[in-house]
Amino acid sequence: MSLPPLVEPAESLSVDEIRRYSRHLIIPDVGVAGQKRLKNAKVLCVGAGGLGSPALMYLAAAGVGTLGIVEFDTVDESNLQRQIIHGQSDIGRPKAESAAASIREINPYVNVVIHNTAVDRDNVFDIFSQYDLIVDGTDNFATRYLVNDAAVLLGKPYVWGSIYRFDGQASVFWAEHGPCYRCLYPEPPPPGMVPSCAEGGVLGVLCASIGSIQVTEAIKLLTGTGEPLVGSLIVYDALEMTYRKIRVRKDPSCVLCGENPTVTALLEDYEDFCGAVSVEAQEAVVDATITARELKEWQDAEKDFLLVDVREPAEFEIVRIPGSVLIPKGEILSGEALAKLPQDKQIVLHCKSGVRSAEALAALKAAGFKDAVHVQGGVLAWVKTVDPSLPGY
Repeated sequence: MSLPPLVEPAESLSVDEIRRYSRHLIIPDVGVAGQKRLKNAKVLCVGAGGLGSPALMYLAAAGVGTLGIVEFDTVDESNLQRQIIHGQSDIGRPKAESAAASIREINPYVNVVIHNTAVDRDNVFDIFSQYDLIVDGTDNFATRYLVNDAAVLLGKPYVWGSIYRFDGQASVFWAEHGPCYRCLYPEPPPPGMVPSCAEGGVLGVLCASIGSIQVTEAIKLLTGTGEPLVGSLIVYDALEMTYRKIRVRKDPSCVLCGENPTVTALLEDYEDFCGAVSVEAQEAVVDATITARELKEWQDAEKDFLLVDVREPAEFEIVRIPGSVLIPKGEILSGEALAKLPQDKQIVLHCKSGVRSAEALAALKAAGFKDAVHVQGGVLAWVKTVDPSLPGY
């Protein structure tokens, strides 16, 4: 559906701006009026990572007058494969500051506003209310539901994107004119079912493919050009090089934007709603968790145990804790690996951060391995506290 422009035009364009944006100005559907609207627009990008990088760069190049960046993380070397707004010299620097510097280099006429914080239920309304449009570049379900709920409650449209390995999705959610994210995904997936990019990987250039779609939709919304993806979902398969457009209808029974909504305020805890780990895993880790330093002490004391890495083979090839054997979590959950595990020694599980190993621990305890434990923080904790010489990922 066609929608009216989201913002009013700025009063004028300078001579320098006319020269800079000349290729926009000669497009009849954009023209001077459309460029003035971009100049007057205030757009917030949630995240300056994989999707946020191309989104921020092209929004800046397009001439969006005010760009907000909300990001709490710092630049890591593993980011540089896809987060192109950052460079080698930015490693260790706050991503929001690094991204802002790149934006100013791309377009000095853009006003950059830095929110060097994690978006949460305490600050999301205050931050979102300052902008006309939200671009969602988040990478976890808890923040996605928070962004959606805040946008709906504030009456704000937002452009959503998601990436994983060779697959990407994008849409525009605006409850006033169509569905919200909860209409498409009423409930988050069970904990551990959908790996993060950090666990499963992502083709770096996929970020550009989906990020550019997000910026295209943002420009269309701001200028009132074309038909934005309100009520539609784009699904991109980079391996097959195919795009599919799927109709998404507003759910009349949606708990947030439906006819009789039951969610009328932000949830108290989005991490709990999305279940960072299952109830079974939460129960399993009680009195069955050791630290990375304790694991090293056990190894130095030559304690008799089997150290099991429950990550995927590709992760195991990148970095591993010495002495570990690889048994992916899926094999433990399915029961396939249980026969491989010894009954006469203690099992110690670990993954990258402790989430997958907690789920695997719950399955082992249910299968009778009562003295099994897992390593809090996994490989990340081992690299940080025991052996910083190992590569991160």
